[in-house]
Amino acid sequence: MKFAVLGLGEAGSRFANDLAELGHTVKGWDPNLRYLLNKSVYFAKSNVEAVKDADIIFSANEKEAALDIAREIAPFLNEKQFFCEMNTIAPDMKLSIAALLSNAKVNVIDLAIMAPVPPAGIKTPFLVSGKAAAQFQALTASFLNVTVKAGDVGTAAGYKLMRSIVYKGVAAVICEAMDIAKSMEEESYMRKQIKSILGSDELIDRFLEGSIKHANRRMKEMDAVCDFMVANDKPPIMAKATYENLKKLNHLGHDL
Repeated sequence: MKFAVLGLGEAGSRFANDLAELGHTVKGWDPNLRYLLNKSVYFAKSNVEAVKDADIIFSANEKEAALDIAREIAPFLNEKQFFCEMNTIAPDMKLSIAALLSNAKVNVIDLAIMAPVPPAGIKTPFLVSGKAAAQFQALTASFLNVTVKAGDVGTAAGYKLMRSIVYKGVAAVICEAMDIAKSMEEESYMRKQIKSILGSDELIDRFLEGSIKHANRRMKEMDAVCDFMVANDKPPIMAKATYENLKKLNHLGHDL
């Protein structure tokens, strides 16, 4: 199959490389390429060049760019293509992107990434929704781990954001607890307490290291969570606290 991957960050570049290794034709574009690409991945000159003739388009950018990219490529899409909006953004924004692309009659898929990408790459679990979700699952069943969630575009995004409240919230608690423990030289004590709940030093380290390494991206994710909760008339008390913790960690990461 022919793929276009728009956004070649940690997730996008891994997806592009894995798809190329599986024998698919892959074109990618990113204005700030920072990751190595498989020699079989064609680095296009623009988003527009990448999407021409593609069967499936992965949009793996950031919240700030999602609408602009959809607007840029809309005139070049057609009803035979699948446009997978996989950015971690609020459901309302995914619906706005689907509306923006409606004239192109492209099949818009809300594709939510439901686990960290590095361990499994293209086999990472995906949750999808939208009118063409079942068709997309059938088309990609041999090489993607896709579960269909009944509902329109935005439904899968909502489930991912609900999940983020738990996973990012737990990480925030662990980071804060270890921070105070470190200042009191009681890291081993605190680690023992956390391990009694999580059962794994490896998991503790993953929460600690990942929270700093990916603080900027996760901060934006929790910002989307807050928007999602407000849109559903729920005060994002813990989600907002998690956002603030990631904001602090993001500054710390920049200072390291």
